[in-house]
Amino acid sequence: MKLHFYTELEHREMLQNYTLTEEQLHFTTDPMVALEMAQNDPYRYPLIATDEGEITNFLMLDGDQGRKLYSDNENAILLRAVSTDFHHQGKGYAKRVMQMLPDFVTEHFPQKNEIVLVVNIFNTAAQGLYHAVGFIDEGVRTMGAKGEVIVMHYKIKQQVAI
Repeated sequence: MKLHFYTELEHREMLQNYTLTEEQLHFTTDPMVALEMAQNDPYRYPLIATDEGEITNFLMLDGDQGRKLYSDNENAILLRAVSTDFHHQGKGYAKRVMQMLPDFVTEHFPQKNEIVLVVNIFNTAAQGLYHAVGFIDEGVRTMGAKGEVIVMHYKIKQQVAI
């Protein structure tokens, strides 16, 4: 399994087959809509996870305006539009992606020391996943585009040169 930056040339056709149910869309953004938003925002970075040539997950990092809505940490990056293709749900892909994400951020955004995300208060499955991989609920609640959300934080361990 690999986590990559989305590229139009390599991944657009593969993403056409990406499927989300109505229930999933209640809690996340359709990848095609997220890609449209990213076209005009140089601080949004669409990512995909692939396994054996198929896209299993879509997510986006937001290093600017979105982050400011949920964190005062200028070195934080916001994770948004997280989803797993319906055909790949229940196979552990989401957990593996979330476990890979801190190293990906450290490699590609070395100045970042925190990942922030928001999860709908009714999306208990996602909350459990985020807790399991180390995200912390510090008690902050706010309103998001699709209802009340919990703001969660993951502190990235910085490498110290000796």
